[in-house]
Amino acid sequence: MDMDEKLQVKKKVIKGAGSTKQDAVTASGRTKKLAVTGLFIAMNLVLNQVTIPIGTTMEIGFAFIPIALIGYLYGPLTAGLSGVVADILGFMLRPAGFFFPGFTLNEFIVGVLCGLFLHKKTITLWRVALLRLTNTIIISLILTPTWLYIMYETPFVTIPRIIKAVVKYPIDVTLLYLVLVAFAKYVEKERKVH
Repeated sequence: MDMDEKLQVKKKVIKGAGSTKQDAVTASGRTKKLAVTGLFIAMNLVLNQVTIPIGTTMEIGFAFIPIALIGYLYGPLTAGLSGVVADILGFMLRPAGFFFPGFTLNEFIVGVLCGLFLHKKTITLWRVALLRLTNTIIISLILTPTWLYIMYETPFVTIPRIIKAVVKYPIDVTLLYLVLVAFAKYVEKERKVH
């Protein structure tokens, strides 16, 4: 083996050692992402059981917040898939009626919207308000009535549904904004430490 061949072998060994270290860092990041995502899905499942009733037909829920946090951290696809996993697990743990994939699609869309509006973006009240408005229109006023019509032939447009959406909107915006601002500060602080 001449000198050039030895030098080429050394370069390959050094390059291979560097990529192994890089692979370890990447694997560690994937493990952390999986653990954090799993934690937020578990939080979603718990918060899905906790609601505050307002009157006889309306309740304030918090289950959308962990999916929004996943969207903020990891983007639309991870948040969308997390919404799907949370919906399926939630149905398996506490089935209510029969499984209908339209509601699972709703959860995927909610996650994707959260990722599109929040991932790598500055958290502002206007951004959160627009996210919740988009979510309210697409999910609460279009898709959910469509699924209920398909399942039970309920009227597509009802006044109580519209009133519920209007009343819940500012509450959801306020809750999500406050949580996201606090969470963004925490994440920024953690990044500075590491």
